[in-house]
Amino acid sequence: MSTIEGKRLIPVTTTKALDSSIGAYTAEDVLSEDDGAGLGTDWDFDAVGKVNGGTGYIVKAQVICETTNVTPRLTLYLFNVAPAAGTHELDDNSANNSPIHADITSNYYIDKIDFSAMEDLGGDSESIASPSTSGNLPLAYKCATADDALYGILVTRDAFTNTATNDMTIKLVCEQY
Repeated sequence: MSTIEGKRLIPVTTTKALDSSIGAYTAEDVLSEDDGAGLGTDWDFDAVGKVNGGTGYIVKAQVICETTNVTPRLTLYLFNVAPAAGTHELDDNSANNSPIHADITSNYYIDKIDFSAMEDLGGDSESIASPSTSGNLPLAYKCATADDALYGILVTRDAFTNTATNDMTIKLVCEQY
């Protein structure tokens, strides 16, 4: 935890290993840890709320891939309840179908964070969204009544080839209230 100008900023990080056997992703594919039928999972961001039902703002988001030369634009869809497999596509390298209308009418869908193209400067590939970029931040959120977490589905907006098993990490910096 850190503070800037008296604000409590909490970094929350989650990592998944993307499967190297996938090869090529097409635009609008889900990025997850498993391409098996119904075995992929959402991205969990635990303790973004100070308490269950907590609120706040995401003020910075970063996506990092441990392999160089991975440069797609990505979108992270965020929910205050875990997206259900079978209703939402969670499997790696499958066509995205989120958000669905029921998420919106039930107030489960929070919004999305758009990442500009990841950059490869010789190390890990990365992209950062902040209030000074076009990523849709700061982004207000409210956790579900009995939960302090947010849940995401990561989607590529561009086709790219995955040539190695990559750890993909998403870090959210949250201002809790």
